[in-house]
Amino acid sequence: MQINENFYHIQGIPLTSLVEQYGSPLYVYDADKILHQVGLLKQAFSTVDLKIKYATKALSNINILKLLRKAGTGADAVSIEEVLLCLHAGFEPKDIMYTPNSVGFAEIQQAVDLGVMINIDSIPMLEHFGTFYGNQVPVCIRLNPHILAGGNAKISVGHIDSKFGISILQLKHILKVVEAYDLNITGLHVHTGSDILDADVFLKGAEILFDAAREFRDLQFLDFGGGFKVAYKPGDIATDILDVGAKVSKAFQEFCEEYGRPLEIWFEPGKFLVSESGVLLTKVNLIKSTPASTFIGVDTGLNHLIRPMMYDAYHHVVNISKLDGPERVYTIVGYICETDTIAADRKLKEVQEGDIIAIKNAGAYGFSMASNYNSRLKPAEILILDGKAHVIRERESFEDILRHQIDITL
Repeated sequence: MQINENFYHIQGIPLTSLVEQYGSPLYVYDADKILHQVGLLKQAFSTVDLKIKYATKALSNINILKLLRKAGTGADAVSIEEVLLCLHAGFEPKDIMYTPNSVGFAEIQQAVDLGVMINIDSIPMLEHFGTFYGNQVPVCIRLNPHILAGGNAKISVGHIDSKFGISILQLKHILKVVEAYDLNITGLHVHTGSDILDADVFLKGAEILFDAAREFRDLQFLDFGGGFKVAYKPGDIATDILDVGAKVSKAFQEFCEEYGRPLEIWFEPGKFLVSESGVLLTKVNLIKSTPASTFIGVDTGLNHLIRPMMYDAYHHVVNISKLDGPERVYTIVGYICETDTIAADRKLKEVQEGDIIAIKNAGAYGFSMASNYNSRLKPAEILILDGKAHVIRERESFEDILRHQIDITL
């Protein structure tokens, strides 16, 4: 989102004109930003055999998936439905990593039948897999490295009390299961959490992964998960991806020399690729002053962007209807019937009813976590590609709310 000729725009298209044409609220994504992030990651790991597996859960619109597939990425799926979406978007089964958690074995069997790479994160499921498939189906093992990392407890997944992965302390048990069932282990995976700034966190995970990998002689890849931090606030710090790439690549190359042959290095970025591409545009419904605050009430809420309420996430907000004039301090709240604060105590150009507020960094875990809470409708999604606005999801209608409900006679 940039300013040019007195208006905010993406690829030359004024954002306020999109609201006029497609209504509010509205998700808008910048394809150029997504492609830039893919290129940056490839640059950072240019000296190793990198495979990018986009974390589909971040933003699963099929057009975003198609854009990333065309840019040369694979996909990381955490449900069978995401696997099916990725296949629908044109990904080859071999380019999809399926990493479920707490699912029934029937879902894993379906994924095997679809031909995708399976990533197993519990010993009972590994034993079940061995009983059915032995060494006939390659499989990856997700390890829990016991590294506490992440910007919020809900997105820190590598600590000792996490439900994710098999504890690295159980490696001997894993090896016994692998031997007993003659499992074909082709990959090892770790993921510590999200919003990781420091290359040292990845290096700590790498050392644990390397130590485990020495016990497996037929590996094809090591998967380091994701978790790169993006900037949310003006002047905010983000993961220095070039520094991470240089340090992790060096350690990886040294390990491959010791291992005796080159392996692929996999990453599963989600937020890093799509977060900054997205903006949620919302219209000001009212301005309400109290003895403590001045509230801006907008026509969206936690039903469309739950991150501020669920993770205490910061999203920068801008009044794109006003480029000049005095600033005031506001708290932006949504229209959902419970505490629904989007941004507290923010300076904005003086706001009037009808102004358009842009909520930035809304590309990741925005629409994908949206709901029909309060029976509200989900917004449309727009992709700006090659200077043109494309509708990639229609705004819901009231008929959509009723579509799967059965009206019985009472």
